[in-house]
Amino acid sequence: MTAVAASIGDGGSGGCRHLAIIMDGNGRWAQGRRLPRIAGHREGVEAVRRVVEAAPGLGLDVLTLYAFSSENWKRPADEVSDLMGLLRHYVKSEIDTLHRNGVCLNFIGDWRALKPDLVSLLEAAREKTRANSGLKLVMALNYGGQGEIVRAAQALAAEAAAGTLDPAAITAELLESRLDTAGLPPPDAVLRTSGELRLSNFLLWQTAYAEYLVTDTLWPDFDGAALAAALDEFARRERRFGGR
Repeated sequence: MTAVAASIGDGGSGGCRHLAIIMDGNGRWAQGRRLPRIAGHREGVEAVRRVVEAAPGLGLDVLTLYAFSSENWKRPADEVSDLMGLLRHYVKSEIDTLHRNGVCLNFIGDWRALKPDLVSLLEAAREKTRANSGLKLVMALNYGGQGEIVRAAQALAAEAAAGTLDPAAITAELLESRLDTAGLPPPDAVLRTSGELRLSNFLLWQTAYAEYLVTDTLWPDFDGAALAAALDEFARRERRFGGR
């Protein structure tokens, strides 16, 4: 039995409970097939379905997906509109299945700054699955790690200015409690598809001791077997957290 098959068969994640994924390569997938970029994004949504379905059986408790960054607004308006339309479609079409499978859906980033109808849809989906005890699926929307840290610092600064917080009492743990990911364990690993070697402003604080995994597979081609292979690679790593 191969390592990938063993990982799938045993339902093991090698100790990886929280995996964060930078889903990259939709555009190149489409370009390689002489298709419009939206075709790559549509296939990327199918990859999301496959990975979310496979994640619980591979031992993951939390799956965080970098769906739309705060820098993605720089893309052409028609591509941004297509991405938002795909987000609407995914949530509307998948929420009942996610709920039935016990998935708890949540969002990080400045997602409440999106269009009001989309925000209402996301809030309803989050509320519907809030009590579920299965996989925690976290989608990073309008997210940037630097902006997240700034918002957390602003929240602490406001408390200090109001006299309810002694600045000397600010610790790493306190700042962490003001981040979008408060209450979640830090990612054990960050996976980036398409072979790129950039973090792209993703979970800068939370990934201080995460393992970084890179695959040349483009996101639309990613599936449960590829996920198992990545987790198998993680299992071979020796994590020291700064020690020996």
